[in-house]
Amino acid sequence: MTIHLRKMYVDCRFGQLHLHTSFPSSGGFDELTPLLCVAPSNHTGRVFRPLLRDLGRDRSVYAPDLPGSGESDGPDHPPAVADHAAAFVDLIDSLRLKQVDVLGYQSGSLAAIELALAKPEQVRRLVLVGVPASDGAYQVGERLPLLKAPVFVLRARDEFWESTGRTEALLRDARRAELASPTGDVFDAGADETVRLARDFLDR
Repeated sequence: MTIHLRKMYVDCRFGQLHLHTSFPSSGGFDELTPLLCVAPSNHTGRVFRPLLRDLGRDRSVYAPDLPGSGESDGPDHPPAVADHAAAFVDLIDSLRLKQVDVLGYQSGSLAAIELALAKPEQVRRLVLVGVPASDGAYQVGERLPLLKAPVFVLRARDEFWESTGRTEALLRDARRAELASPTGDVFDAGADETVRLARDFLDR
């Protein structure tokens, strides 16, 4: 199977979003549900390269730079979680994705949560890798219990270890796993474990 790694742009309300993408050479006829990966604010979509190379074997994977970060256009004000989620709503519409799985990493988990709430009929499954307690006015504790999609929480040994653990009381039916990587580097040194666990959940 040939995996195509590419870059592309899609339109959103702030201009254009820059995406790192991967897709198999099968032509899309037997692909699994596409996956949207949401990076934290201190990274670009490039952080997901190990995941793109693996999961791109049997589905399309999209890893955008956040609005106003990397090579993506942003609003004329510092973007908030709601702005990130709104841009990803536009991405789903621009790509005409009927259904999508979403993976959020650290602060990118917040936009992933908000996107799942905004598109409950289209977001099939949600993977959260490291979940902050809040981001300014965005309170995770108020939003997490509203989720309808199946959720998989991956607890990494990073600065969000404690706050990720507190999702236990907010998402009682969620699936959970603790990542073994001692550095919290879940998409580099610990990528094999992260990809294996994510694939097991998403392929169901």
